Amino acid sequence: MDIATMPRGGFDASWLDRRLQTDRPEFLDRNDIDDRIKRGVIRWLDRMGRVLRDHEHLAGRALPLVSDIAEPRILELGAGHGALSQAVLDMHPTAQVTVTDIDPISVSNIAAGELGRNPRAVVRQVDATDIGAPDRSYDLALFALSFHHLPPAQAARVLAEATRVADRFVVCDIYRPAAAVHVLRLASMLPFALVWPFAHDGLISSLRAYSASAFRALAASADSAITVEFSRLGRNMVVVASRTT
Repeated sequence: MDIATMPRGGFDASWLDRRLQTDRPEFLDRNDIDDRIKRGVIRWLDRMGRVLRDHEHLAGRALPLVSDIAEPRILELGAGHGALSQAVLDMHPTAQVTVTDIDPISVSNIAAGELGRNPRAVVRQVDATDIGAPDRSYDLALFALSFHHLPPAQAARVLAEATRVADRFVVCDIYRPAAAVHVLRLASMLPFALVWPFAHDGLISSLRAYSASAFRALAASADSAITVEFSRLGRNMVVVASRTT
């Protein structure tokens, strides 16, 4: 089966689940959208993450994976605003963090802020599908609430790259519920999505979120040596990927 054509719910997705997806890009993915709108969406993502303490919760879930390493080397992919990396540095006194994003404006903003001035942080522009680092350069790689932006073929490539350069790869993204529940979620979001850019992108994100079944297929397509484990973290799903060899 061609991974590029895989439904977001996986190859075994139901008839309804296969229709609860879209190729329509979010504002954050479009080049024809005013940059002020994009920055506004990112600010709201950061604000909601701080209110719900998403960054601290995910850092708290991920850091035990490197508890036996004195100075863990941690890579964040698709950092956006960099709040997760900041939480990692705040919670671990000796961690060394490489903060990356493919968007040059996001990278510039992070570098100009508090995180960019932290001596334990390095800020770089990096394409997560082509990380450009030697094998096992990092003890842990993180990708938070952005994985759904990737179409299946690119998502598989990111899984391959991240598990190559890091011993463990933690993805936290929107949990994709059963189709009937998903319909109710989308219906509740639609009125806001028509007038609010943040809600617009949130609705599309939900439609593009991958299920656990899809993650298994992506990992198998990337490399048969990649294993994945799943857990829940509030409204999100956490995936820990690593290689068996």
